[in-house]
Amino acid sequence: MIVAALMMAGGGTAKAQSGTVNTILSYATVLDGDTIPLVHLKPVKIVTKWTLLTEKEIKKNQRLIRNVKKTLPYAKEARRRLQDLEKELASLPPKKRSDYVKKVEEEVLSEFKEDLEGLTISQGKVLLKLLDRETGNTSFTLVADLRGKFRASFYNTFARMFGYNLKEHFDPKHNKEDNLLERVARSVELGRL
Repeated sequence: MIVAALMMAGGGTAKAQSGTVNTILSYATVLDGDTIPLVHLKPVKIVTKWTLLTEKEIKKNQRLIRNVKKTLPYAKEARRRLQDLEKELASLPPKKRSDYVKKVEEEVLSEFKEDLEGLTISQGKVLLKLLDRETGNTSFTLVADLRGKFRASFYNTFARMFGYNLKEHFDPKHNKEDNLLERVARSVELGRL
């Protein structure tokens, strides 16, 4: 049971034997009759023996690094907007969801259409992988969930003409290219590149 507890009244002071004591307002939980401070931390991803890029790999993969630097912000923004969309859809009645998704799609297109049309084919492929990395779903799954399987199949068929596959999963554990992409993205996120 989580309770907002006054660990030591916020901002005030109290008399103690040795003088005054500053106080802090904090969340707490009660465990076996004891009140224990409760701190919410951001999730941490633990990986075993993670290696970032070496200087030799950086020189060899300059193009990939440039592509990741250009597309990673779009993937992160897509994740953020998708989370907001899912929250909003949960509060809407089923009949209004489709209209709301179309409205959001139009807003996103008007905001990012020029930028996304300016991407090269290799940047587009990197963006699709990074979208999967950020959202945990392939682009095909995202489109199918939001706009229907027919539209997702149509988009995938069209994308295949340009060398894209919306159903392709991001799998850094079993795919060498995805592993390299993950290492580059990690290095960019950590400010190493």
